[in-house]
Amino acid sequence: MQLENYIRDIQGFPKEGILFKDITPLLIDPLARKKCLNILLDSLKGQQIDKVVGAESRGFFFGILLAQELDAGFIPVRKPKKLPFKTLSASYDLEYGSASLEIHTDAIQRGDRILIHDDVLATGGTAKAVCDLVEKLGGEIVQCNFLMELTFLNGREKIKNNPIFAALTY
Repeated sequence: MQLENYIRDIQGFPKEGILFKDITPLLIDPLARKKCLNILLDSLKGQQIDKVVGAESRGFFFGILLAQELDAGFIPVRKPKKLPFKTLSASYDLEYGSASLEIHTDAIQRGDRILIHDDVLATGGTAKAVCDLVEKLGGEIVQCNFLMELTFLNGREKIKNNPIFAALTY
Protein backbone atom coordinates (compact mmCIF):
# COMPACT_ATOMS: atom_id res chain seq x y z
CA MET A 1 0.00 0.00 0.00
CA GLN A 2 1.47 3.34 -1.10
CA LEU A 3 0.23 6.29 0.97
CA GLU A 4 0.84 8.61 -2.00
CA ASN A 5 -2.12 6.93 -3.70
CA TYR A 6 -4.39 8.34 -0.96
CA ILE A 7 -3.36 11.98 -1.42
CA ARG A 8 -5.39 13.80 -4.06
CA ASP A 9 -4.05 16.87 -5.90
CA ILE A 10 -6.49 19.76 -6.28
CA GLN A 11 -5.28 22.46 -8.67
CA GLY A 12 -6.16 26.08 -7.85
CA PHE A 13 -7.33 25.57 -4.25
CA PRO A 14 -7.71 27.63 -2.11
CA LYS A 15 -6.61 30.09 -4.80
CA GLU A 16 -5.14 30.06 -8.28
CA GLY A 17 -1.51 28.96 -8.44
CA ILE A 18 -1.75 26.58 -5.44
CA LEU A 19 -1.65 22.79 -5.81
CA PHE A 20 -3.52 21.57 -2.72
CA LYS A 21 -2.72 18.13 -1.29
CA ASP A 22 -6.09 16.71 -0.17
CA ILE A 23 -5.87 14.06 2.57
CA THR A 24 -9.60 13.18 2.47
CA PRO A 25 -9.03 9.88 0.59
CA LEU A 26 -6.50 8.89 3.29
CA LEU A 27 -8.97 9.66 6.06
CA ILE A 28 -11.73 7.66 4.35
CA ASP A 29 -9.71 4.44 4.00
CA PRO A 30 -9.26 2.65 7.38
CA LEU A 31 -6.24 0.60 6.25
CA ALA A 32 -4.40 3.57 4.73
CA ARG A 33 -5.20 5.68 7.80
CA LYS A 34 -3.84 2.97 10.13
CA LYS A 35 -0.69 2.56 8.02
CA CYS A 36 -0.08 6.31 8.11
CA LEU A 37 -0.63 6.41 11.88
CA ASN A 38 1.87 3.58 12.35
CA ILE A 39 4.48 5.38 10.23
CA LEU A 40 4.05 8.52 12.34
CA LEU A 41 4.25 6.49 15.56
CA ASP A 42 7.37 4.61 14.40
CA SER A 43 9.18 7.94 14.12
CA LEU A 44 8.65 8.40 17.87
CA LYS A 45 9.97 5.06 19.13
CA GLY A 46 11.62 5.46 22.51
CA GLN A 47 10.38 9.04 22.99
CA GLN A 48 8.32 10.14 25.98
CA ILE A 49 5.46 12.43 24.89
CA ASP A 50 3.30 14.20 27.47
CA LYS A 51 1.05 16.11 25.07
CA VAL A 52 0.33 16.29 21.36
CA VAL A 53 -0.37 19.72 19.90
CA GLY A 54 -2.52 19.62 16.76
CA ALA A 55 -2.77 22.63 14.45
CA GLU A 56 -6.20 23.63 13.16
CA SER A 57 -7.76 21.99 11.48
CA ARG A 58 -6.26 19.08 9.59
CA GLY A 59 -3.69 18.58 12.34
CA PHE A 60 -6.55 17.48 14.58
CA PHE A 61 -7.27 14.28 12.63
CA PHE A 62 -4.02 12.42 13.25
CA GLY A 63 -3.08 14.56 16.25
CA ILE A 64 -5.84 13.07 18.39
CA LEU A 65 -5.05 9.56 17.10
CA LEU A 66 -1.37 10.04 18.00
CA ALA A 67 -2.31 11.31 21.47
CA GLN A 68 -4.54 8.27 22.01
CA GLU A 69 -1.83 5.81 20.95
CA LEU A 70 0.86 7.62 22.97
CA ASP A 71 -1.35 7.88 26.07
CA ALA A 72 -0.77 11.62 25.96
CA GLY A 73 -2.95 14.69 26.28
CA PHE A 74 -4.19 16.49 23.18
CA ILE A 75 -4.03 20.27 22.76
CA PRO A 76 -5.85 21.97 19.88
CA VAL A 77 -4.20 25.10 18.49
CA ARG A 78 -6.96 27.08 16.84
CA LYS A 79 -7.79 30.14 14.80
CA PRO A 80 -8.53 33.31 16.80
CA LYS A 81 -11.67 33.46 18.95
CA LYS A 82 -12.32 29.69 18.78
CA LEU A 83 -10.95 28.78 22.23
CA PRO A 84 -13.07 29.74 25.26
CA PHE A 85 -10.37 30.31 27.89
CA LYS A 86 -7.41 32.71 28.17
CA THR A 87 -5.13 32.31 25.13
CA LEU A 88 -1.68 33.10 23.80
CA SER A 89 -1.50 34.07 20.12
CA ALA A 90 1.06 33.90 17.30
CA SER A 91 0.80 35.29 13.75
CA TYR A 92 2.40 33.80 10.65
CA ASP A 93 2.50 33.90 6.85
CA LEU A 94 1.07 31.23 4.56
CA GLU A 95 1.69 30.50 0.87
CA TYR A 96 -1.50 32.44 0.17
CA GLY A 97 -1.87 35.02 2.97
CA SER A 98 -1.39 35.47 6.68
CA ALA A 99 -3.14 34.12 9.77
CA SER A 100 -2.97 33.71 13.54
CA LEU A 101 -3.25 30.77 15.91
CA GLU A 102 -4.11 30.57 19.60
CA ILE A 103 -3.49 28.12 22.42
CA HIS A 104 -4.94 28.01 25.92
CA THR A 105 -2.41 29.49 28.36
CA ASP A 106 -2.87 26.58 30.81
CA ALA A 107 -2.50 23.79 28.22
CA ILE A 108 1.24 23.25 28.68
CA GLN A 109 3.21 23.10 31.89
CA ARG A 110 6.91 23.99 31.99
CA GLY A 111 8.91 20.93 30.96
CA ASP A 112 6.04 19.09 29.21
CA ARG A 113 7.42 16.98 26.36
CA ILE A 114 5.47 18.03 23.27
CA LEU A 115 4.81 16.45 19.89
CA ILE A 116 3.58 19.00 17.36
CA HIS A 117 1.46 17.56 14.55
CA ASP A 118 0.00 19.04 11.37
CA ASP A 119 -1.00 17.62 8.02
CA VAL A 120 1.57 19.44 5.89
CA LEU A 121 4.87 21.27 6.25
CA ALA A 122 4.79 23.81 3.43
CA THR A 123 6.34 27.25 3.95
CA GLY A 124 6.78 26.54 7.66
CA GLY A 125 4.76 29.51 8.87
CA THR A 126 2.14 27.49 10.74
CA ALA A 127 4.71 25.12 12.23
CA LYS A 128 6.91 28.03 13.38
CA ALA A 129 3.93 29.76 15.01
CA VAL A 130 2.98 26.57 16.86
CA CYS A 131 6.60 26.02 17.97
CA ASP A 132 6.72 29.59 19.27
CA LEU A 133 3.51 29.08 21.27
CA VAL A 134 4.75 25.81 22.77
CA GLU A 135 8.10 27.31 23.74
CA LYS A 136 6.53 30.46 25.25
CA LEU A 137 4.49 28.21 27.53
CA GLY A 138 7.60 26.27 28.58
CA GLY A 139 7.07 23.09 26.57
CA GLU A 140 9.98 21.03 25.22
CA ILE A 141 9.44 20.11 21.58
CA VAL A 142 10.27 16.45 21.01
CA GLN A 143 9.33 16.44 17.33
CA CYS A 144 7.46 18.35 14.65
CA ASN A 145 5.48 15.64 12.91
CA PHE A 146 3.65 15.89 9.56
CA LEU A 147 1.73 13.69 7.16
CA MET A 148 3.64 15.30 4.31
CA GLU A 149 6.34 17.83 3.56
CA LEU A 150 6.44 19.99 0.43
CA THR A 151 10.24 20.24 0.26
CA PHE A 152 10.30 22.77 -2.59
CA LEU A 153 8.78 25.39 -0.24
CA ASN A 154 11.68 25.08 2.26
CA GLY A 155 9.46 25.19 5.35
CA ARG A 156 11.93 23.03 7.23
CA GLU A 157 14.26 26.05 7.47
CA LYS A 158 11.85 27.89 9.79
CA ILE A 159 11.80 25.05 12.33
CA LYS A 160 15.24 23.54 11.73
CA ASN A 161 16.18 23.66 15.44
CA ASN A 162 13.61 20.93 16.11
CA PRO A 163 13.49 17.27 15.07
CA ILE A 164 11.24 17.00 12.00
CA PHE A 165 9.46 13.97 10.54
CA ALA A 166 7.12 13.67 7.55
CA ALA A 167 5.49 10.41 6.45
CA LEU A 168 5.54 11.61 2.82
CA THR A 169 7.69 14.11 0.97
CA TYR A 170 6.99 15.91 -2.29
